[in-house]
Amino acid sequence: MSGPSTIERRPPRRPPAVRPVAGPAATPPPPGRRGGGRLSRLLSNSLVQGALILVTLVWITPLAGLLISSMRSEGDNASDGWWTALTDPSQLSLDNYSALLKDSGIAAAFGNTVLISVPTTVLVVAIAALAGYAFAWLEFPGRDAVFLVVVGLLVVPVQIGLLPVAKLFGAVGLFGTVAGVVLFHVAYGLPFAIFLLRNYFAEIPREMLEAARMDGGSEWRIFSRLVLPLGRPAIASLAIFQFLWVWNDMLVALLFADSESQPLTVSLQSQMRQFGSNIGVLAPGAFLSLVVPLIVFFAFQRHFVQGVMAGSVK
Repeated sequence: MSGPSTIERRPPRRPPAVRPVAGPAATPPPPGRRGGGRLSRLLSNSLVQGALILVTLVWITPLAGLLISSMRSEGDNASDGWWTALTDPSQLSLDNYSALLKDSGIAAAFGNTVLISVPTTVLVVAIAALAGYAFAWLEFPGRDAVFLVVVGLLVVPVQIGLLPVAKLFGAVGLFGTVAGVVLFHVAYGLPFAIFLLRNYFAEIPREMLEAARMDGGSEWRIFSRLVLPLGRPAIASLAIFQFLWVWNDMLVALLFADSESQPLTVSLQSQMRQFGSNIGVLAPGAFLSLVVPLIVFFAFQRHFVQGVMAGSVK
């Protein structure tokens, strides 16, 4: 009888050694930094810089021509081009602007433009921020269906609603008033604003909101103290776009505003219709209408660029 069988013992397998990777190569840079680095390298290219300078000159030349024409007399504008003032600065004066600001119709139209643009922008941003947070993070019956309706309203052109809304405003006494123009702009600006802010708010990490709720934060406190500061770039971009759209609008104001509530765009159009090519009135009025959006854009330029860059890397 053979002896007891012996079982061969093998040493346990060890997992393969992993070579540690030290330094910044272990963790790749976040997407935002990668996108910013590519953009910085692209802008440092001499060809790109030359193209940007060329585009800037092409864009700024009509603006410079409008500014110089607005500071020349009617006779000088009729006799030769605006570029002659570069060699003869004695042609330039502020008489046109002084006469324009003394015109009660233009001054009232400028005030109406402010009364239309500022409340419209504030209402659209406030309502869209609340609705965007609700569509992104709150659960309620029919949320997805309602959001699909909002998205579907993006494809509805403004021209379709002009006649029905005009009849409605006439029935309720809002036709020909500043409030009517504001309500129309708010109604047609909300679909895009809600769509934009909802998509931006949805990118906020869920863990941040859950941690805030676990700490006892209410929905309003989370929205005002957490979501709004994080969404500031998108909100600033939306405010700039909405302000520019309303400030430069003429179609809606031409239909819904009367002679007492018409904005600057409609007032300048009526000046052109009455006096023809009255450069002494049209040029300073057009530049005055243009300079306010430029001031707003450059004042919020940093937030606007942050919003564009955030949307490009998400």
